[in-house]
Amino acid sequence: MNKTTVKVIFPAPKPGRPTWPYIDYDVADRSKQVIATLQKSLPQIEFSADIYTDAEQASKALKSEQGKFDGYLVYLTSMWTGVQEYVAENFHPVIIADELYSGSGGLLKVNSLIQEKNLPVVTVASSDFQDIIDAVRLFDVMNKMRHSTIAVVADGDTWGASKETIKKTNEIFSTQVVRIDSAKITTLYEQVDSSEANSWKDKWIKDAQKVVEPDEDEILKSARMYLALRAAMQEAHADAITVDCLGLYYANRLVAYPCLGFFQLNNDGQIGVCEADIDSTLTQMLMQYLTGRPGYVSDPVIDTATDQIIYAHCVATNKVFGPDGMANPYIIRSHAEDRKGASIQSLLPVGRIVTTAKVCTVSKSFIVHSAWTVANIDDDKACRTKLAAEVDAERVLENYNYPKGHWHRVTVYGDCRRDLINLARLYGLDIIEEDR
Repeated sequence: MNKTTVKVIFPAPKPGRPTWPYIDYDVADRSKQVIATLQKSLPQIEFSADIYTDAEQASKALKSEQGKFDGYLVYLTSMWTGVQEYVAENFHPVIIADELYSGSGGLLKVNSLIQEKNLPVVTVASSDFQDIIDAVRLFDVMNKMRHSTIAVVADGDTWGASKETIKKTNEIFSTQVVRIDSAKITTLYEQVDSSEANSWKDKWIKDAQKVVEPDEDEILKSARMYLALRAAMQEAHADAITVDCLGLYYANRLVAYPCLGFFQLNNDGQIGVCEADIDSTLTQMLMQYLTGRPGYVSDPVIDTATDQIIYAHCVATNKVFGPDGMANPYIIRSHAEDRKGASIQSLLPVGRIVTTAKVCTVSKSFIVHSAWTVANIDDDKACRTKLAAEVDAERVLENYNYPKGHWHRVTVYGDCRRDLINLARLYGLDIIEEDR
């Protein structure tokens, strides 16, 4: 993947002009300090810096470099130059950061322009430089999305992988989508090495807290399906895979559910998502590139009596803190709706903050809320994994937008709400905060 490149722009007043921070402030020296800090904190990004005294000078220089950078950071070392307004209106994605007491008035002015024109620009006004680092890191996430591929296993259009969704995925994120039909997966399934499949079957059974419904033959089918999906990803050079699992299994076009395969992919730092849901796959990719942690796609259930939201599904990781993090217990169950196949009931960590979100490509919107995990619900109804979390349930119920986000939401452990909202802004998405 190409290294992320970022242009850092330092507005500066002309010599002898009295203004904040003070007359003849050494912007050149300060720019060297800022770039050194950025390079040390974000070695995966290549930085290029320039100082401009007005919009005309910035225009001449930046137009000659157009298309060269993955993002622009305007670091406000001065105020009334017009540079930040010019960059905000003409180059994207852009982050504008204030050096307090240097560009503060200029930041407030350009922020008003951003709101008035609904520009895809993020502003940072903080004395903690880490907040600027966190914002700039988003350019690297966007670059990874730009060079990523999603494999969709489906026979024709589905609700989650329509032609319009695929088109919008490329338009918004520049992420490629590759279609694979069920016949190809069946061929790969038949070519799987039996000894390798048996090894995975044995590992899953050994590591499980217990196995309830499926027998070993069913779990072996799941292992073969996992290896078939992994081979399909390798052939397609895909970074993520999503399968029309319900439709294809009910139509007898899949030999086994892919639930355990997705479980393993997500545990290993790859991305496996059910139901050919491209929007959920994109959301999980954003989360994983941002945090290094897998997302958990679910069908939320809202309970206003307990002020809880219960995230329910038959696919779940048991390594919510990433491949090198702790593993929580899991149980191997049948798939919930038809009581067939094999799936995962993951007993996910409680007492933790989680961020739940959903990209909606067709409506160009981004949905988000935060919650605090409190319990794993053991109820025979509905999907096997049921993670309960405290939230303003009445507010989420009022704000839940099914047409834009469908039912699914994607949950990641940790508080990354602000970063995800900033990413959505940089992509020009309409932001819906369900719990506010």
